[in-house]
Amino acid sequence: MIPKTIDDVSSSWLAEVLAAPIKDMQITQIGQGVGIMGDIFRVDLNYAQAGASAPASVVVKLPSSFEENRAQGVALGMFDAEVRFYKEMAAQVPTGLPQIYHADIDPGTADFVIVMQDLCDLALVEQSRGMSASQAAAAVTVLAAVHSTWWDRVQGGELDWIPSMIGDRIAMVDQMLLQILPVFLANFGERLTADEQRVYELFAGRYLAINQTIAGRSPWTLVHQDYRVENLMFGGDDGVVVIDWQGIGRGPGAYDLAYVLSGSMQTELRRQHEGDLTRLYHAELLARGVSGYDYDALWADYQTAQLMGGLATAMVVGGGMDLSNERGVELGATMATRHARAALDHNGLEFLNTLAASQE
Repeated sequence: MIPKTIDDVSSSWLAEVLAAPIKDMQITQIGQGVGIMGDIFRVDLNYAQAGASAPASVVVKLPSSFEENRAQGVALGMFDAEVRFYKEMAAQVPTGLPQIYHADIDPGTADFVIVMQDLCDLALVEQSRGMSASQAAAAVTVLAAVHSTWWDRVQGGELDWIPSMIGDRIAMVDQMLLQILPVFLANFGERLTADEQRVYELFAGRYLAINQTIAGRSPWTLVHQDYRVENLMFGGDDGVVVIDWQGIGRGPGAYDLAYVLSGSMQTELRRQHEGDLTRLYHAELLARGVSGYDYDALWADYQTAQLMGGLATAMVVGGGMDLSNERGVELGATMATRHARAALDHNGLEFLNTLAASQE
């Protein structure tokens, strides 16, 4: 049975999932405005038998309460992807994933549930505040570990079920960006400079073409595609746990690298440290056996990748989802401004103007 809402998550259902009889439990919603595609709850547990080895608490993830967000998740295949990732792929990742107790979905729908490790002892950093330089270093180190696991192994074969970054899903998003551009600019245009707004105007409808540019020259891997600070949990000794694997894709790893540094650090801090952080990511790839990809190639990919996921996600969040709470609005504004500034810092407007001219 897949619970439809948190009211359907009963003590008897969780007892079956955890294989331990539960005496009582307390449910608290967490992460409001953070889990755009899902509603997230912490469940504190008391067991009927003393000394039970089951966890003292778990986190339960269910589909978003907002119909618009659920519809987006179904259309983009995000709910199916996350459940399948946890069931079939997570065990291959050497570091950085939570323990998953249960994951199930009615395929092709928004009816899903994930019961996972409660990470309340780790720190969550708000995206509007942004990561510190040391947290960013920890994030790119784990990112390199994830990417190296599937480096040059995702094109063709058994992983074809994961959407390609030059495939139908991106083409669909590209068309959606054109449709939601007026709404996005109405919501957040006043927070953007003229050049930043122009970046979005030129980007909408050209997302696929930009992806094709970088995908043709760069090695592919498994890409998280929402690798931002609010999907990272930070612990001691620079430990990082990565959550929210709904948006996985196959494509260049620079997508995630640009996304996390440009969207999850304050702009001036990112400008100061992105050179060192991209070199750290590259060094970690090499240390984990990746070869044939020099730093100059990575840096070129990193610059182009400023025109990929960050801008697209900012537009989808700001123009296509329910942002009925203040926390969600602030998240959308943070994404919109930081990613546009990063695109401008890396010659994005010139690239877009050239691309637009070539398409005329």
